[in-house]
Amino acid sequence: MNRDPLFDFGGKVALVTGGSRGLGYQMARGFAERGADVIIASRKLENCARVAEELRGLGVRALPISAHLGRWAECDRLADEAYRLFGRVDVLVNNAGMSPASPSEEVSERLFDAVLNLNFKGPFRLSSRIAAGMRDGDGGAIINISSTASLMAVPAIVPYASAKAALNAMTVSLAKEFAPKVRVNAISAGPFLTEAHADWTADDCATLARILPAGRVGDPAEIVTAALMLASPASGFTTGALLRVDGGQR
Repeated sequence: MNRDPLFDFGGKVALVTGGSRGLGYQMARGFAERGADVIIASRKLENCARVAEELRGLGVRALPISAHLGRWAECDRLADEAYRLFGRVDVLVNNAGMSPASPSEEVSERLFDAVLNLNFKGPFRLSSRIAAGMRDGDGGAIINISSTASLMAVPAIVPYASAKAALNAMTVSLAKEFAPKVRVNAISAGPFLTEAHADWTADDCATLARILPAGRVGDPAEIVTAALMLASPASGFTTGALLRVDGGQR
């Protein structure tokens, strides 16, 4: 396969959480298509295994790992397993997340904790572990998948929006803490038509299309170029940045 030298990830290892579907799947495949060995992590092993088998067909190594990314110990186990089996992680994509909608007065403590754990606590722990390994090795890039909800007022998803805002702050702080060998950036994703939004109707998509300058919702494959750019060594002067991939949503 001929690859653009700016985006050749041959010999690199990419770890993508929530990599079995949606945006995570597209990014995992995007790295594999450009030569990276890929670790796919999410709660359901069978889904990860299905994607890993597909990516092996591209001629790379692919490892499925089941992990609950909202649990501290599970993040530690994932990091340990990645380094034990591959010896390195060059790219970490913190993509796993959840965004259940609920009026604020109806949010239970259990739901609040689950949303904060998956969208912030887990990425913090996994990033801290992986960044330390990158710093002590050959360096690397971490990409946090955030949301436009962290930047604008959106009702009924306050815990999710707050967790993503914390993820944005974490991005800047870790970029400073683990510099210069580790670059940490975030992608602020707008509305993408993924499995997570399978309940969107044609009217829902049409409503979003009317308020987005792009005139439509995003296709999951359109996240890939942003991830490749931020992970590429050619972006070596980009760290602590928040890149909006949102169809112009404001």
